[in-house]
Amino acid sequence: MCGFIGIASQHPILNRSWLSNGREAMHHRGPDDAGEWWSADGCVGIGHRRLSIIDLSPAGHQPMQDASGKLCIAFNGEIYNFIDLRRRLMDKGHDFRSNSDTEVILAAYLEWGTDCLSLFNGMFSFALYDNRKQQLFMARDRAGEKPLFYWKSNDSLRFASELKALMADPSFSKQINPESLDCYLAMGFVPGERCILRGVKKLPPAHALVFDMKSGQSRVWRYWELPKLDESVMAGQADEAMLLNELEALLEDAVCRQLVADVPVGILLSGGVDSSMVTAMAARTASKIKTFTIRFPGYGKYDETEHARLIARHFGTEHVELEAAEATVELLPLLARQFDEPVVDSSMIPTYLVSRLVRQHCTVALGGDGGDELFGGYEHYNRLLWVKDKLGWIPQNLRSAAAKSAEVLLPVGFKGRNWLQGLDINLQRGLPLIASYFDRKARRQLMAGQGSWELVAEEIRKQCIPHTPYLLQRATRMDFENYLPEDILVKVDRTSMLNSLEVRAPFLDYHIIEFAFGKVPSYLKATAIIRKVLLKKLAVRLLPPTFDQHRKQGFSIPLGSWLQNGTWRQFFRDVLLCTNDTLFNRLFVHKMLDGQAKGRANSERLFALVMFELWKQEYGVTL
Repeated sequence: MCGFIGIASQHPILNRSWLSNGREAMHHRGPDDAGEWWSADGCVGIGHRRLSIIDLSPAGHQPMQDASGKLCIAFNGEIYNFIDLRRRLMDKGHDFRSNSDTEVILAAYLEWGTDCLSLFNGMFSFALYDNRKQQLFMARDRAGEKPLFYWKSNDSLRFASELKALMADPSFSKQINPESLDCYLAMGFVPGERCILRGVKKLPPAHALVFDMKSGQSRVWRYWELPKLDESVMAGQADEAMLLNELEALLEDAVCRQLVADVPVGILLSGGVDSSMVTAMAARTASKIKTFTIRFPGYGKYDETEHARLIARHFGTEHVELEAAEATVELLPLLARQFDEPVVDSSMIPTYLVSRLVRQHCTVALGGDGGDELFGGYEHYNRLLWVKDKLGWIPQNLRSAAAKSAEVLLPVGFKGRNWLQGLDINLQRGLPLIASYFDRKARRQLMAGQGSWELVAEEIRKQCIPHTPYLLQRATRMDFENYLPEDILVKVDRTSMLNSLEVRAPFLDYHIIEFAFGKVPSYLKATAIIRKVLLKKLAVRLLPPTFDQHRKQGFSIPLGSWLQNGTWRQFFRDVLLCTNDTLFNRLFVHKMLDGQAKGRANSERLFALVMFELWKQEYGVTL
């Protein structure tokens, strides 16, 4: 796992110091090695920080050139099938000077051009300069595990693994994009190619970009997309036994590939279905498996220890129980600085603490991310199906009236308000924004001091909703393409990389993704009362009989109770009400803080505002 920064320009770059400054702003992504390369004409520069995982020798140094010196690449991530591809390329006459997957990408590009992307199984982002064609080629993995930001001016394109690397240049304009901020306040993240800063874009998951140095033009395209669901399985024709066998084989293969590393590897074992299944498969393919469970002292509700012990004993792993440090408000400025774009997810705090502890024992850890989106694991899937079954018969105009009444009459933070507002959605083609942080009315009040604030988030989100007649398919695809890459994977990448820990996700092997969305019918994912139907059936086959399949412990903290009084409440008040240049209406914020004290569910909303203000202050960003 690594971090890189670079520029491709039609004219020679005279001031180069910003590139090394930006590279060093990402030291945490690669503490083992650093490199910088410039083309002979001075028009292309690439900087790299390396976390050594595969081929620890100097042969794996980056930026890496091919033998001819015509290609140069900076790579972040892992290609899990690189050994197979290496053999295939050697059969075609390619020679290799290292044992790294980075060199395999160079050879694959030489052999197949940009079509090489279809052959890569992994998590990755990379930038490859081709001097023969005078073009820059960039790409990002299918699920969006690894980040890539870019900024295009009239004659050049700058890019980096983290936004802070681009902001390290003093001349870089740090102005907020109002549309992106509106999305952040509504959804909790900035979706798609948008970025919180004006002029900057994110390369979306499963997309590639080519920048032509001669013309100054760029082209972005999607190289992979979710498969269409086999319609026959929705008619009840799915062979359940066959699906279970295929899922078992795919998961075993994915875990086996992702255990490959030249450094110590462990498994993040919470004791839930997903991480327990990863542990089961790892025990099949490796003789010594190390598992880690984290205990948060003083919060028995969040203690996973006993569930993890059951799995560890059953599979005979070398089990390590770690105790996390107390979560203090001092962590928030650190995380705000690290996250580039603010994200509304307070579970970043325990995720960071877990990463910090596990890194003391290993450099690579396997986790269970992706299982919920692929196999129907979120509670809101049950609720959506219940609403459709129980309330779908109510005429649309009556449901719309109830939704409007909830928006007008119920205060922000009133439990159940979001679900009532969601009744306005046409469940045949739409999706309610259940995880709405600030609805249209709330955003008008929140941004009252910023003139006529344009409310665009709902329309932007509407354009992201997948076109499928099946409600659960629509919801899981929406989460896979939006919530997963913009919240979950960002959280895991930024917190783990801050600790120089590489976290891998076997469920996001693209063969499993294609299986889940192309072959598994809705009724084997979730119903109004059950979640992860197929995955839990496989768990019966693989896990101990006493394993509790029905527990669902989210990775969270008791933020709501912390904000009732004490240091957390005072810190939030200081950031939001004692800051001179805050963007947010103080009266509205004051009401939210009071509402939280009265028991309303405003903790994540307040967290959203605090993290945004801390980020804005850290980087000197303006509207």
